[in-house]
Amino acid sequence: MPRRRDNGNPLLEVVVAIVVPAVILMKFSGDQHLGTTTALLVALAFPFGWGLYGLVRLHKLSFIAVLGVISTLLTGGIGLLKLDPQWLAVKEAAVPGLIGLAVLISARTRWPLIRMLVYNPQVLDVDKVDAHLAARGNVDAFEARLRNGTLLLAGTFFFSAAMNYLLARWIVTSPAGTEAFNEELGRLTLMSYPMIALPSMAMTLGVVYYLAHGVKQLTGLTLMEMLHHPGDPAAK
Repeated sequence: MPRRRDNGNPLLEVVVAIVVPAVILMKFSGDQHLGTTTALLVALAFPFGWGLYGLVRLHKLSFIAVLGVISTLLTGGIGLLKLDPQWLAVKEAAVPGLIGLAVLISARTRWPLIRMLVYNPQVLDVDKVDAHLAARGNVDAFEARLRNGTLLLAGTFFFSAAMNYLLARWIVTSPAGTEAFNEELGRLTLMSYPMIALPSMAMTLGVVYYLAHGVKQLTGLTLMEMLHHPGDPAAK
């Protein structure tokens, strides 16, 4: 029996990486509690530790987990070095912006990034889909849809980058290394989830639907017929 993939607990991830750090920054940054520096370090330890736990649990490097660890280190550096708050906004925009740029560049290659994420033997019965595309003469149309899907996916990351920058500039205005900076950073962490993460997730699901609906039309297959079934010898 194939080993079931561990996708983790999304609710636990939100609590550990978002809620707990935000509460620490907003409520325990005063001198009567942890102090600004200690509160910042403790708060950042949660997403940093969660990212490292993901690396150990998956027994391989996860691109998203690595980005999360790097982002956490950059945030800590900005706070500890007491840099201008505008650098926090730049950092918040840089991570999704760079991902979006990588996705956009891949659209110019023979292997758009979205192909590796969606159109792979672990998800779909690629041989069956290819055969139906060829039989219907829709190979070029499918490649065009993949490229369009890649552009749309890049757009979701650029949206996230722009919103991250604007939200950070709006909320975090106090000098780094102060109690006010920590509190604002906590509010930014909380607000970024409903204002950026959820809309970005909705747009990404829209891209997936665009691709799935297109493949269904181009192949004449249902979703269940396209999916890879590990127990089916013909799908191996």
